[in-house]
Amino acid sequence: MRAFETGRVGEALARRYLEERGYRIVGQNIRFRFGEIDLVATRDDFLVFVEVKTRRREGSFGTGREAVTPRKSSRLVRLAQAYVFRYGCDGRRIRFDVIEVVLDVRRRKARVLHLPNAFEM
Repeated sequence: MRAFETGRVGEALARRYLEERGYRIVGQNIRFRFGEIDLVATRDDFLVFVEVKTRRREGSFGTGREAVTPRKSSRLVRLAQAYVFRYGCDGRRIRFDVIEVVLDVRRRKARVLHLPNAFEM
């Protein structure tokens, strides 16, 4: 499985995970000229911007949550601002979540770790 495929599988699993927990996905892979938002969801009075980090096994290149550096966080904040400018937020509060997906390709299993409110604006 190539890196691109790994990412797409992780995003699909993250999407399903959120939907099973009552989130409504309102956008996926939303592109702006300076980056992309993996998932945008709503739940209760929140508009949630989700960064999905997928690894093929534990410990490969660190954890997914470690990959969301301060620089990456600030880019996600800018992307969220662009999203709200373009689409609005219907008065919802903004939240940034990280979902880490670890794939065990041989066993055809995955572990999903959801970190709500992983960082702030």
